[in-house]
Amino acid sequence: MPSARPQTDVNRTAILAHLGAHGPASRADLARALDVSPALVTQLTRDLLADGLLEELEQSSSNGGRPARLLGLVSQDATAVGVKVAPDHLALVEVGIDGAVRRSETSPFDAISPLATSALVDQVRTFVQSPEAGRILGVGVGLPGTVAERGIGVVDSTQLGWNQVPLGELLRRALDLPVVVENNVNALSVAEQLFGQGRSFRNVLVVTIGNGVGAGLIADGVMVRGRAGGAGDLGHIPVEENGPLCQCGNHGCLEALIGQGALVQAARSGGVLPAGDGIDDLRALADGGSGGAREIFARAGHRLGRALAGAVNLIDPEIVVLLGEGVEAWNHWAPAFDRALRSSLVPGKRGTPVVVERWQDDRWAQGAAALVLATPFDAQGVAGDQGRLMRERLVASIEARP
Repeated sequence: MPSARPQTDVNRTAILAHLGAHGPASRADLARALDVSPALVTQLTRDLLADGLLEELEQSSSNGGRPARLLGLVSQDATAVGVKVAPDHLALVEVGIDGAVRRSETSPFDAISPLATSALVDQVRTFVQSPEAGRILGVGVGLPGTVAERGIGVVDSTQLGWNQVPLGELLRRALDLPVVVENNVNALSVAEQLFGQGRSFRNVLVVTIGNGVGAGLIADGVMVRGRAGGAGDLGHIPVEENGPLCQCGNHGCLEALIGQGALVQAARSGGVLPAGDGIDDLRALADGGSGGAREIFARAGHRLGRALAGAVNLIDPEIVVLLGEGVEAWNHWAPAFDRALRSSLVPGKRGTPVVVERWQDDRWAQGAAALVLATPFDAQGVAGDQGRLMRERLVASIEARP
């Protein structure tokens, strides 16, 4: 029987997040809200009370029977900083224990500049040292690429043009804070476990569409990272043997066919878009009834549906969550996607639900911040020493309250 230990860790963070968002609650209320057993909630809250993170409050009113004791957070001062790194911009957020954004900022960024890492470090340092900052537990960084060990943070990224960049070490040295670095889709998947559609499921496939195509897999409550942190490269599934060149160096990858750059290129080549126009213009044309623009999105939807059916057939998730910049045009992807997906699934998996979430750009940075919120209870040790340091800061933030 699989161990429940890793899922227990996520539930500890989820209890803190729920109480931060909704206020005091009884153990029975928590069990219902988080869709876990009352026995598990009793065990987890006992640990959180012993750590000094929760406190017993007054009894709740009762319609008969024994009144329930309410639990509340000892303090809501602890925060986490999340950083999204994209080829052309940075997005930073500071979130509370409930995952809600307290402040944010976005700025231009040139990932291929020789001074890129210095500029990134300077901006993050300015953000965390702001007078508005709370008691920061640590910094999470999400980016398009491979990170072999989250707590070390050495990055390989074709999108950013980075090879073996020691980003975690650079940030820790400059900030004097714990830092975890992760693939951006994996970071979003952690956020889905804590705050999103994946909260009630132990087997979730998170798929993002935008400049690239990525996937994050939660299996039996555990994030699947692969041998060196590279699991989930859905965008590099080979689709057309002699297809267009992908940024990874191969030809005919899914990403090279349905990423936003590929859609724009197809529209320009087909005379649908003039040179200089981009994905927003293509979406506007489709919204306005352009048959050529709609066909481009429909073809992308068909290809995504076929590829995703293969992934669902292989890993058998309980739910698929679709999000990313590309979902802003989802009404043009959806019909062809649905037909291709359902017709390509094996019969027993054709009922797998697919949920499309609304998108805001700071979701990437929120996902990176969720890494920090989940790390203090990381029993698997994925974050290495950074998990211990974040836990110490979490407990210290309680002890330092007025």
